[in-house]
Amino acid sequence: MDYVTAADGIRLAYDDQGQGVALLCLPGLTRNMDDFEPVLAHYRDRARVIRMDFRGRGASDHANFATYTPMQEAQDVVALLDHLGLDKVCVLGTSRGGLVALMLAVMARHRLSGVIFNDIGPEVMPEGLSAIMDYIGRAPAYSSLVEAAAALPVFYEGVFRNVPTATWADFARRVWREEGGRLHLRYDPKLRDAVAPAFAPEYEAPDLWPLFDALDGAPLGLIRGAQSNILSAETAAEMRRRRPDMAFVELGDRGHVPFLDEPGARAVIDDVLERCA
Repeated sequence: MDYVTAADGIRLAYDDQGQGVALLCLPGLTRNMDDFEPVLAHYRDRARVIRMDFRGRGASDHANFATYTPMQEAQDVVALLDHLGLDKVCVLGTSRGGLVALMLAVMARHRLSGVIFNDIGPEVMPEGLSAIMDYIGRAPAYSSLVEAAAALPVFYEGVFRNVPTATWADFARRVWREEGGRLHLRYDPKLRDAVAPAFAPEYEAPDLWPLFDALDGAPLGLIRGAQSNILSAETAAEMRRRRPDMAFVELGDRGHVPFLDEPGARAVIDDVLERCA
């Protein structure tokens, strides 16, 4: 693991392994680079897999929560690309990471060779946002990783099916840290304060479709969990209507978000990487 320093002095953690097409992996809102361990293991022999922790997550420094925004995170991505001397990357964005990719589409379109959206699009379902506020910034309910891994299949019953036991154990390890006989968050709890304004009655969600349209000409991919509460089937259909050349898969046994070890998910990543090359 290495670090790059953002313009405001915040240290951002990243990992850079492999050779080939540069694939920048951007995690979800409360998640970190470890979510992309399956991607690294599968693609490191044919792609340069770069994984990043956004500020306030994983091994990156915590910052003023007012800077926990997609716009600032996009600026941090540009700082990393400059640090690595990379002109272009293909972005694999999970949830929040995909929204950051949309910001990059208007901030630094010339730095994007392609984008793969993992269960995210220009519109977010309100029920998914409400579910996020149920847990974000709150202490884990489990006392150990073993307990968490055993409880997760029940918690996600009907949303995630046919998930190996080892995958749930990996999921727990990536989400929480066990220390002192209890689990701890792997992100700054003040992230809750950063996203809370989006739930105010007067809040109006910005129109992100122009940002998606700004990706015209770039190879695109979309991975959707069929039980997703973030990316609706209607939004996915509209994305495909606007970009009929976009590689697409809907995974029947997955919700928000697919693990990216599924054969269908890998087929989408393969397609976009080949076109980016």
